[in-house]
Formats: sequence, C-alpha cells, structure tokens
Amino acid sequence: VDENTPLKKNEVGYICLGNERLKAEVLRVRGRTADMQVFEDTEGVHTGDRVELSDEMLSVDLGPGLLGQVLDGLANPLAVIAREYGFFLPRGVDLPSMDREKKWTFTPTVSVGQRLTAGQPLGIVPEGPLEHKIMVPFNEPGEVEVTWIREGSFGIDAPLAGIRVQEGREEALTMRRRWPVRRPIPEGLLRRRLVERLFPVEPLTTTQRIIDTFFPIARGGTACIPGPFGAGKTVLQSLVARYSTIDVVIIVACGERAGEVVETITEYPETKDPRTGGSLMDRTIIICNTSSMPVAARESSIYTGVTLGEYYRQMGYHVLVIADSTSRWAQAMWETSGRMEEIPGEEAFPAYLDSAIKSIYERAGVIRCPDGSIGSLTMIGTVSPAGGNFDEPVTQATLGTVKTFLGLSADRAYRRFYPAIDPLI
Repeated sequence: VDENTPLKKNEVGYICLGNERLKAEVLRVRGRTADMQVFEDTEGVHTGDRVELSDEMLSVDLGPGLLGQVLDGLANPLAVIAREYGFFLPRGVDLPSMDREKKWTFTPTVSVGQRLTAGQPLGIVPEGPLEHKIMVPFNEPGEVEVTWIREGSFGIDAPLAGIRVQEGREEALTMRRRWPVRRPIPEGLLRRRLVERLFPVEPLTTTQRIIDTFFPIARGGTACIPGPFGAGKTVLQSLVARYSTIDVVIIVACGERAGEVVETITEYPETKDPRTGGSLMDRTIIICNTSSMPVAARESSIYTGVTLGEYYRQMGYHVLVIADSTSRWAQAMWETSGRMEEIPGEEAFPAYLDSAIKSIYERAGVIRCPDGSIGSLTMIGTVSPAGGNFDEPVTQATLGTVKTFLGLSADRAYRRFYPAIDPLI
C-alpha cells in the first residue's frame, strides 16, 4: 500500500495475485499497519504482494432484482457463478448481485420541481409481487429538487431522474444504490428525524397456534430458536417463513450444513406462496454461506442479510430475517478474534460477543417511512449450542437480547408416543 494512502477500518481491499484479486476487509489499523481478513482461500499469498484499497466500506448493491436471488455472504449471485464458472466456486470472482442488462418498468410518482428529502420515493418498479420504490439516496444531507424525470423501461444503471442538491450542483439518479452493510440504513434518517422508530404493537401471525397463543412474536420484534442438532429448528423456520404475515423473507444460511441449505434452495421455488398463489421464492432472498465456505464471508453474511431487510423495510414492507445460525456466526468471530490475538472472553469467544449480538438484533424494529408508510423488520435467529447446553455464551447473550424464546429439545423431538391398544378392539 502506498504510504500516502489513508487506512480505514472496515475498508475493502484487494490482494493482487496475477489476474486474481482476493477481496478482503480491514479489521484493525495500527499506525501504518493494517490487519485484513480475506474472504477467500489465501493459498499463494506472500509478503510483498500488492494490496489495492477501494476507499469503500464493505457494501452491497440495492435495487430491483434482488428478490428470488440466491447470494453468497458478499452478495455474489451463486446461480451466475455456477453457470459461468461451474459448481466449484473460484476465488477472485466478484460479480454484481443484480442483472445489469434486464429492463425494469419505471413509473414516476413525483413531478419536476418537487422538493424531496432522503428516503422519499421517486417512483415505483414492479418486482415480483411487490412495488419496488426507487428512493432518494439515504445519505443525501438535505432537501433536493427534482429537475427532470423519465418514464419507461430501463436498466438499473440508466439515469432515471435528475436532482439539484443544496450546493446547486445536479446529480443523475439510477435504480441502483450501494450501502455499507455494517451501517444501519435508517441511522442518519433517524438522527435527522426523517423517519420515526415506533414501538412494535402488532403480533406477527405465524399460524403456528402454539407460538401465536403462548409465545407470540411482535412484528418488528426479535426472537430466537435455540436447540441442539436435529431438534427441528430449520423446519420451524420454514413454517414461520411460509405462513407469517410478512411481505419479504430473507434467509441467512450462516455456516449451516450444505445439505440443509440445498434443501431450502430446492424447496422454496417449488413451494406455493399462500399469500400470492405464486412461488414462495418470488418474495424471498437466500444468503447462502455454508460451513464449507470461507469463515470470513460467514461473519459478513448476517450483515448482508439485515441490510437487504432494512432496504425493503424503508419501502414500507414487513420483512422477516431468519439467521440460521447465529452460533456459526459467533464461531466465525471466535476464529477471527483468535487470529488477531485479542484477549479472549468466556469460552474463548471475543469479549465483544455480547455487544455484537445486541447490535445485530437492534437493527430490527418498526419505522414510519418518509412517505408515511409503516415498515417493519422482524429478526429470528436460531442458536445451535453444542450438546443442547443453553448455558453457553452465545445462547445466554441472545436470551438477554431477544423478546421471545422458542427453545427446542432433542428429547422431545425424537420421542414417539404410541397410544395403548385396547385388547377388546
């Protein structure tokens, strides 16, 4: 890295090995030395290899075309990778998460001369069963004036509208946005009172009577499903995702076995959506990062999923984010922390485990959007404690954060009930 290049935490960099550029993220900066975690196999990396910094935080593209996708932890489309490179994921591949060539029909909802603020919609684009709102960038600091706007079919990078910002300069807006995954989308909007965080008051109707009656989950609230292997966590998640009163489902398969993830990927497109009558996959995004994928990408996958959920919440939709499982995510932090030689906490997990778990669940909630619509993000995380031990650190930190606890037992899952047979029958 050039001596004059500033180093920033969470900045994305690339290690250059010939034609390969290995994506990495800066975790710690000490003077002119930075510790980076590489999201891919590091075989062949040596001292003296060139590192290029991007001057961008770890970010994800936002726009129409996300629904129905199967992405990895860095939002690379796995179907495109399989089609172009085969079924073994090559390293150094960084593909756009959305099809840049596909045309989307844009209908304006504002007129020239209208003044807007960050997060207000410019128009709508049909995306599956939803109306995808194209909004003023979330980081726009002040009011903007619409100087021109078009109607028709365009690609996600085509200019749709022009705005004049406070400094007097004009900017052209497209359907695509980029946002850092570790920064909550409504953070700046809340600070400037452009959106309002509301208290969750409505229940998330799951249609599972034992949950809705005895252990209700608030829409916009948080819940966890701890249980050992084979207790039925994935089955319960699928039932909740399929029948709940929500508009968008985001499943983060974080470090789970490949067999379970493949089952989810194959079942969802064939499952009938009870709400729309179409395929359940039409309103679902799957973030796929199995136990056989790189540890570093596993740690970022939950942030990617929550950011996508916040994006659709900003449109006024009710979003359900299911993280399966946060234990594997915590183990990824455990491995990264060990390599950085940080002082360990309980059971060698990093000392910031509790605050990291809280920061993820705190991104759930209900908000009143700038256009007056109400959106919510409900987060349900599964916890996989070894041996079903609910006293281990990840489970305890999660229980101290969430509002609903749906504990599962392996003994009950494998218990069989055989009614007594009347000998007279």
